[in-house]
Amino acid sequence: MTLEKVYIVQPVLVGIDNAEAIHTEVIALIESAGAAYAGTLYAKLREIHPATFLGEGKIEELHRLLDGLEVTILFNGELSPSQMVNLSHALNGKKVIDRTTLILDIFAMRAESMEGKLQVELAQLRYLYPRLKGKGNALSRLGGGIGTRGPGEAQLETDRRHIRTRIRSLEEKLSKTKQRRGMQVERRKKDGVRTVALVGYTNTGKSTLLNALSGADVFVKDALFATLDPTSRKIRIDGMDFLLTDTVGFLQDLPHHLIEAFRSTLESAIHCDLALIVCDASSDYEMQLKTTLATLRGMKFSAPYLVVMNKCDVVPETQIFPKDAICISAKCGSGLDVLKTKIFDALQNRFVQTQLFVPYDKADEYAALRPLLSEKDVRYTQTGTWIYAVIPVEYAAKFQRFLEH
Repeated sequence: MTLEKVYIVQPVLVGIDNAEAIHTEVIALIESAGAAYAGTLYAKLREIHPATFLGEGKIEELHRLLDGLEVTILFNGELSPSQMVNLSHALNGKKVIDRTTLILDIFAMRAESMEGKLQVELAQLRYLYPRLKGKGNALSRLGGGIGTRGPGEAQLETDRRHIRTRIRSLEEKLSKTKQRRGMQVERRKKDGVRTVALVGYTNTGKSTLLNALSGADVFVKDALFATLDPTSRKIRIDGMDFLLTDTVGFLQDLPHHLIEAFRSTLESAIHCDLALIVCDASSDYEMQLKTTLATLRGMKFSAPYLVVMNKCDVVPETQIFPKDAICISAKCGSGLDVLKTKIFDALQNRFVQTQLFVPYDKADEYAALRPLLSEKDVRYTQTGTWIYAVIPVEYAAKFQRFLEH
C-alpha cells in the first residue's frame, strides 16, 4: 500500500516564535495519521491574505515546487472554508488540508468507544459543514487518505440539511451520555471513591504510567494521540483504593472546538480529586506544562495537582526541573513508590487515621463495616481487638461506636 505523501506549508508570522516547534510536532502528527512527510515550504508572512492566507508569490513558488507531484498539501494552521477552496483551485485542484483536519483524522482512527466515535463524527461534521461548498468534486477525486475518515465521502457529499439533521442527532446522543457520566461522577463522590486523573501533553507516557501503577495492560504506542478514549483502573496505595483515569493528551494550539468536542470525556480530569500532570522530561517539558495548565484552566479546572516528570531515565540531570516535580520513569518503574506516597499525602485530608477497639461480641458488626477502611495494625487482647485504621472521612461516623472504648 502506497503511503499518502504530505507536503507542509509552515506559516511564519511576525512576532510568533514557536513555528519550529509546531513544525516538528506536525511531522509526528503526519506519521500518526499513517502518511509520509514529503517536505516543507516556510512562508514568512507580514500579513494574512484574506482569500488564500498566502500571498501570490508564495502560491506560485508552491505551485512550481509541487507541479506534477502527487502530494497532499498540509497548511500547518487553520484555514477558513474559502481559503481552503481558493488554495486548492490555485494549485490545480491539489488536495489542501489544514492542521485541524489532520488532527480530526487521527481522532477518527483512534476512537474505539461508541462515545468517542460519536464525538469524532460530530467534531468532523461541525468543522467540515461550512467547507462543503466546492468540496464535492475534490472529495470524489480523493479515493481515501487524510480528511476522508470518519463520516466518509458519501455523507459529506449529501445536502446540508441532512448534515444539520445528523449534527442534531449526535448532539442529542452525546447530551444523554454526558448526563449519565455526570450521574456516575456524583455516585463516585457519594460512595467516597477517590479519583486521580492522568493529564498532560500527548505522548508523554500517561498510558504507560497507568499500566505501571495499576498492573493493567492498556494500549501503549509511541505516537501522538495513541489514547483517545478515557481508561480507568483501580489502584491501591497504602491499603486504600483509588480510581486512576487516563485521558486524551493535549497539544499546542489545539483548536478550541476540538477541546469542546471531547469535554465530556475530560470530565474525569475536571472533577477529579487530584490530577497528575505528566510531562516528558526528555522533551520541552516547560511548553508541555504551560499548554496543559492553560487548557485545563480554560475548562474551569480547579483540583489540586502534582507535576510528574516522566522518562527521567533518559535525562542526565533532574535538578533543572521544578523543585516540587516528581521524577519517575514509568517504563523502568523508578520513582513510582515516591509518586504513590505523594498521591496519598495529597489526599490525606480525605482520611482519618485512628485507633478502634472491637469487643469480640461486636465482631460481626465490625466485619460488615470492614470493607470501608484500611487496617494498618491489629492487636488481639482478652476482651477484644485493637485496630489501627485509616478511614475515609465520610465513613468515620459509622465507626463511632468503636471509638468509645
